[in-house]
Amino acid sequence: MKHLFSILVAAFFAISSFAQPGDDPKTLHENAKTFMRSGDFDNAIIVLVRALNQDKKNLEMQKDLVMCYYLKRDYTRALEGTESLLDRNDADVVCYQLAGNVYKALEQPKECEKAYKKGLKKFPKSGPLYSEYGELLWSLKDYSAIEQWQKGMQNDPGYSGNYYNAALFYFFTKDKVWSLIYGEIFINMESLSDRGAAMKQLLLQGYKEKLFAEADLLKGEEKNKSEFAKAFLQGMNKQSSLANKGLTLETITMIRSRFILDWFTSNAAKFPFKLFDFHQQLLKEGMFDAYNQWLFGPVDNLAAYDNWTKTHTEQFTAFTNFQKNRIFKMPVGQYYQ
Repeated sequence: MKHLFSILVAAFFAISSFAQPGDDPKTLHENAKTFMRSGDFDNAIIVLVRALNQDKKNLEMQKDLVMCYYLKRDYTRALEGTESLLDRNDADVVCYQLAGNVYKALEQPKECEKAYKKGLKKFPKSGPLYSEYGELLWSLKDYSAIEQWQKGMQNDPGYSGNYYNAALFYFFTKDKVWSLIYGEIFINMESLSDRGAAMKQLLLQGYKEKLFAEADLLKGEEKNKSEFAKAFLQGMNKQSSLANKGLTLETITMIRSRFILDWFTSNAAKFPFKLFDFHQQLLKEGMFDAYNQWLFGPVDNLAAYDNWTKTHTEQFTAFTNFQKNRIFKMPVGQYYQ
């Protein structure tokens, strides 16, 4: 009998020790995130509720719970959770992003704007909040949206979303400069994303339909207040005669190569700029041709681009390897608008 009792006690402790990790809030949270990754939001919610019963003030678990409700379109509960998050003194940028998403889903633009303004007052250097606030304004046909994206680029230049939104904005205006500059910066920041691929098409169109649409690139730019933009147009204008042959990939590469050489003679000291520094680096290392092929080739003529990669294997491989091992990020202080 004693032997049986000992076995039962041992079994009890074995089961208890096995069950304890599952009851731990951290482990429960990991389990919930596994459900979230698989799209099983109902089970994620079940586990998160149990985890929060043990650790009621855990910010990360509260955010994940709100996200689950949002993703399963239970906006009423998502809103309740959002309001609780925004009442917290330790609410972070993601809390305000979640609030924005929930208010947008509920079609409450005024509350959404309040949330973004409150978030930006607390986090005035948050690129994501500027980006999403601008997107809200744009959806309301409020074209002051560009001001938010400009602030985002100025205060958080490492965040790509503001370059994307600003580039799209300027592509739909008469602007000849910023659509090209911001578009190319974005492509380099998100070189592998679908948005980056789509931006390549707009960039090529911008060169053909905007920048070189007139023989004199400075025509109509008399009121342009940006010294950087004027310097850019003056430099490109010096190469305008090359467009007489049409804007093929070869002539665009030649124009851009000569522009960079001229820029570093005339303007680089006054306007240090990471994108142009990158171009100069590629020129020095013999990869600028491959870079322009990568940038414009797939959207200009995919068959010709495929052929180029096969006939220039060494150049293509060198650039591809270089591309894999770099992160393009704009530094603070290079905002010239």
